[in-house]
Amino acid sequence: MITAIRVPQNAAARASTYHKIRDRESYAFAVVSVAAGVVMDGDVVREARIALGGVATRPWRAEAAERALTGRRLTQETAREAGEIAFEDAETTHHNAFKTELGARTVADALMIARSRS
Repeated sequence: MITAIRVPQNAAARASTYHKIRDRESYAFAVVSVAAGVVMDGDVVREARIALGGVATRPWRAEAAERALTGRRLTQETAREAGEIAFEDAETTHHNAFKTELGARTVADALMIARSRS
């Protein structure tokens, strides 16, 4: 039985969010989910963390998207660019191809939510 989980404090966790897109209002599995955290210096990203879920067999970090944000102003446009970078190598089928666009938009939304919390 798990009775506790300790998560070390991290600057990116202070300005973070978990954004889950699902088929219906319930506790359903995510179609796409994004956990994002940012460390800001004014409106410039000093550090970013982006994790994707619901789009593959396991969650993963979008490290290329994180690097693309570092040192840049976090705007809706740069957030969207990061979302597109996060999914640029996605291998899809005709059943799940919609997830690349939905995922890129979800990354952008999560980043902007995280920024608003910094």
